[in-house]
Amino acid sequence: MPEWLTYLLATLYGLSIVGVVVVIISENRNPLKSLPWLVVLLLAPIVGLVCYFFFGQNLSKRRAISRRTRKQLANYLEQNEQEDHPALPGRFLPLSHLLSHNGQAVPLYGTRYEIFTAGMQKMESLLRDIKQAEHHIHLQYYIIDNDRAGAMLREALIERARAGVEVRLLYDDVGSRGVRKKFFDELVAAGGEVHSFLHVQFPRFTSKVNYRNHRKMVIIDGCVGYIGGMNIADRYLYGSELGPWRDTHFRIEGGGVQGLQHAFLSDWYATTRQRIEGTTYFLAQAISEEQNVIQLLSGGPFGKWRVLLQAVSMAVMRARRRIWIETPYFLPSETLNNALQTAALAGVDVRLILPLRSDSKAVDLAIHSYIDDMMRAGVKIYFYMAGFLHSKLLIIDDELALFGSSNMDFRSFEHNFEINAFAYDRRLVNRLETIMEQDLTRCHRLTHSEWFNRSPIRRFAESVMRLFSPLL
Repeated sequence: MPEWLTYLLATLYGLSIVGVVVVIISENRNPLKSLPWLVVLLLAPIVGLVCYFFFGQNLSKRRAISRRTRKQLANYLEQNEQEDHPALPGRFLPLSHLLSHNGQAVPLYGTRYEIFTAGMQKMESLLRDIKQAEHHIHLQYYIIDNDRAGAMLREALIERARAGVEVRLLYDDVGSRGVRKKFFDELVAAGGEVHSFLHVQFPRFTSKVNYRNHRKMVIIDGCVGYIGGMNIADRYLYGSELGPWRDTHFRIEGGGVQGLQHAFLSDWYATTRQRIEGTTYFLAQAISEEQNVIQLLSGGPFGKWRVLLQAVSMAVMRARRRIWIETPYFLPSETLNNALQTAALAGVDVRLILPLRSDSKAVDLAIHSYIDDMMRAGVKIYFYMAGFLHSKLLIIDDELALFGSSNMDFRSFEHNFEINAFAYDRRLVNRLETIMEQDLTRCHRLTHSEWFNRSPIRRFAESVMRLFSPLL
């Protein structure tokens, strides 16, 4: 290679590194997120440049759908509000306003819940409801695997599509990478519509591969919905090398189904540019005997505000008596980290239930780096011992429950498209309290002596991985 060409390429490469550094700094991102990128770019420029090209681009100024389209879909929710509805607890009114103002999460009234803590229970219920569908079935999953669970769902959908039921399915293109397009060919041939969310295709996938749709939801005939943490894969039904998978999923009826429908139709429009609207899809009516309120918040990387992080942080700050959390991945932002520690120091009963080990050694190390200060602040830490805990639950005092698809980590708050329910319902909180208490019987509570006697090498490895927690 001529010497002048070598110098030219080196100069262009150097300018590329400088340019990316300037972009990262000028975007005024969270320093905790910017610093790892700068460290990687400066210490390993080639690796850093490639990683940033694929995973680091900022989509906050983009929109999935226009404000006008989102507002038109939200109108169906507002038209179904009751005039005489249950009041929200006074101290959660600011939280409710935040959800409505920033996330268009309209308060919905009268929702009935059925709770599943095992994958087979949820799968059997879902297949029964699909079999009874008469008008439409809308599904969205992060993971659909080509296995027994995936085949059961596909066959049920094919049967309904052949019967004339409208079937629309969205799956994440990265999460469901093990499923080839032909897996859905028979469903499409039967009349179903299937699309991947943010399709990844070289070379135009660099700004998409790091931003995934992590939602798991189903809406059937506008009157039955499913939301929670369970995907469509055998490990949720039969377990894996980590043991049985302990997860939480919800079947809902009533007002809350409208919020799920709004979220699905928004994602459907963002993916296909097909506007599906009309009162036919918003048939769910409030169940009069259920005096409760729910707001369904869709979070994602588009837009200025990280609405899910804001809402979870505000909910935690409103706690007076207890904050109980189940999450498979705990990599909190600085705001949430401080809020939990402050609550514990103020005498709030803060409990954090985590899996003994996750499916990633690097993630485990990063998670454990946050435990030291949590324990010093008085947070009670529990490791689930009876398999892999994939449940995503948060209860605040006796009045508020949070559940849905998001984990307590940077990826859910910053990168992923998620959906979480904020349910103001004492009876539901009591039921979830019982479930979490049962989980605690299968946990080991960490003691100060055992935790702070970890080896120095282990502590250092945890500290190193913590630097990269915003990128995990």
